[in-house]
Amino acid sequence: MVSKLGEMLVKAQLITDAQLEEVMKIQRREGGKLGSIVVRQGFCSDQDIVSFLGMQYGVPAADLEQWPPIDSSVIALIPKDLAQRHKVLPLQRTGNVLTLAMSDPTDIFAMDDVRFHTGYNVDPVVSSEMGLVRAVEKYYGGASAVRLADGTQGRSSYAGGAAAAGPTDTSGGTSPFNEADEQFDLADLEQELDADAEFDTTDDEEDSINVGALKKGSEDAPVVKLVNMVLIDAIKRGASDIHIEPYEKNYRIRFRIDGILMEVMRPNLKLKDPLTSRVKILAKLNIAEKRLPQDGRIKLRVNMGGKQKVIDYRVSILPTLFGEKIVLRLLDSDKLMLDLTKLGFEQESLDRWDRQISKPYGMVLVTGPTGSGKTNTLYSSIAKLNTVDTNILTAEDPVEFNFPGINQVQMKEQIGLNFAAALRSFLRQDPNIILVGEIRDFETAEIAIKASLTGHLVLSTLHTNDAPSTINRLMNMGVEPFLVATSVNIICAQRLVRRLCTNCKAVDTHHQPEEALLKVGFTPEEIQRGITFYKTVGCEVCNKRGYKGRVGLYEVLEMSETLKDMILTGASAIELREQGQKEGMITLRRSGCRKVLDGVTTIEEIIRETVL
Repeated sequence: MVSKLGEMLVKAQLITDAQLEEVMKIQRREGGKLGSIVVRQGFCSDQDIVSFLGMQYGVPAADLEQWPPIDSSVIALIPKDLAQRHKVLPLQRTGNVLTLAMSDPTDIFAMDDVRFHTGYNVDPVVSSEMGLVRAVEKYYGGASAVRLADGTQGRSSYAGGAAAAGPTDTSGGTSPFNEADEQFDLADLEQELDADAEFDTTDDEEDSINVGALKKGSEDAPVVKLVNMVLIDAIKRGASDIHIEPYEKNYRIRFRIDGILMEVMRPNLKLKDPLTSRVKILAKLNIAEKRLPQDGRIKLRVNMGGKQKVIDYRVSILPTLFGEKIVLRLLDSDKLMLDLTKLGFEQESLDRWDRQISKPYGMVLVTGPTGSGKTNTLYSSIAKLNTVDTNILTAEDPVEFNFPGINQVQMKEQIGLNFAAALRSFLRQDPNIILVGEIRDFETAEIAIKASLTGHLVLSTLHTNDAPSTINRLMNMGVEPFLVATSVNIICAQRLVRRLCTNCKAVDTHHQPEEALLKVGFTPEEIQRGITFYKTVGCEVCNKRGYKGRVGLYEVLEMSETLKDMILTGASAIELREQGQKEGMITLRRSGCRKVLDGVTTIEEIIRETVL
C-alpha cells in the first residue's frame, strides 16, 4: 500500500523519484504513514495529497479547517478512543448513513469498527491526517498523556493512541510491550490510591496483597499496572461492569456506563494470558484452570479525592472460543441509593409499595432482568424496615452490600448451602422479615410461600417480563394457585433507563405526529395539552453522551380480592394485567411516559426498555 501510494504520487508529479526514495528511508527508520512523511518533509502540502487521494479513490475530499461546526450528537456517535485510534471523524448523519472523514478511505477495518459501534452505514470522505488529528482533539479534547518509562510524555493506547493495535519490535514481529513506549507508570494511579491501598479477597482468612509491594516486585510487569489502571478508571468513569473479551484477531476492554457498553481499549492480543492470570490472582482463582467457568471477588480500598472508599468487584471467568472472557461487576456502596422516594417510583406506586412492605406477613416480589435495579429496591425496602425490634435475615448470592443490624448469609452451593437450605434454617432463627435473593426453583418457592403464610414478611426476586406474568411463573414452577393467591401481597416489575444530562439537555423542536405519540403510550389528553420533549446534546459533565445516571421505571401490582379470585380461577397474565390497570396499576410503559413528560428521559429510552 505504501509503495503503491508513493508510485501514484510520483506518477502524478507531486513528488520526484529522489524524494520518494528519501521518504521511504525515513519510513523504514522511524515508521509512520508515507503521506504524513511527505508533508512533514515539505515535498507537497496536506491539501495536495487530500485532493489527489480523493480523485484516486473516487470519494469527496473534505477540508476540515473549512468544514461547518459538527453537531455534538453526531460526534457522540463515535467514542473518543475509536476516533483517535483510526484517525476518523463523523461529519454528519443522513438517515442511516454516517459521513465519515478518513485519512485512508480504503481502511475497511476502520469502517467496520464504526459500523459496529454506530449501527449506521459509512460514507467515507478523505481528509488530511494532520487535519483529522487536530479536529479530533478539537471535538473530543486532547488524548490523555501518560508518563513513559524514559521520562518523556506519550499517548497511551488506553487513551486511544496508536499503540492500541499493538507495538512492533525491530525484528518485524509483534511484542506485547515496547520498552520505550508501553511501560505504564503508576504516577497517576498513586494520586488516587493512598500508600496503604490494598487489593483484598473476601475469603474467610481476609488475605490481602499490598499494592505497594506489588509495584516494587513488578517493575518489569506492565500488565500489573495496566490492570490497576483499568480497575481505577472504571471507578472514575462510573462504570457498573468491566468486560475483557478475547477474539480471534483482537482483544478489547469495554465498560458498561449507565447501562450501555462502550469500548475503552484494545490491548495487544499477546496480553490476553498475562492479563487474565493477573485478574485470577487478585480474585484468588485457579490460574491453571482454563476449561471451566470460575467466580471470585476482588476488594479494592482506594483513596479518591481525600475520601476513603471500598469497591468490590465480582469476577466471572467464562471460557470462550478464543480464550477466557472476564466480566467484573463493580459494587460501590457510595452509589447505593436507599431512599425509596428517589428511585423513580410514581407516588401512587410508592404508596402501594409502602403499604404492603409494612404488613407483618405475606410475600413481596420484585421482578425484572439482570441489572434492572432489583437488589437496590429490596435493599431500600429492608433499610426502611430495619429497626431495633425487628429480626431481619437475608439469603443472598452474593452478598453485595453489608448492612448493620441485618443478618446476611452468603450462599455456597458447593457445600449445599443454597436458598432452600438457608430458608429452612431461617425459620428456626425467630425472624420477622426474610429476604431471599432469588426464587429459582419449586423448593425455594414452596418454603418462601409457607414462611409468608406463617407470620413472616418475605421479600424476593424473580426474572419475569412484567408484574402479572410473575403469577404464571410461580404456578409454572409447581406452586398451587391457592397458595399464590393467599401469600403474595404485591409485585413490582422494574427497568432502568438513562437520565438526560441536566447540564446540557435541550428542548426538541422536532414535531412528533399525534398518531406516533398514541402508539408510544401517551394519552389523548396529554397530547392535547402539549408535551415538551427534550433531546440529548452532550457536554463535559456527561462525557458527550447526553445522558448522566439512570432512573427506574416501576409497574406495581397490588393484590386485591378481585385479582386473588381471578388467580384461583386460572386467569391469564393478560387478564390480570387488564384488571390491574382498572385498579390503577401504572404499567412500565406508562411509567416511562411520565418520565418523558417530566423531562427526565427520552422516548428512545422508554421504547428501548419497555413494550406496550
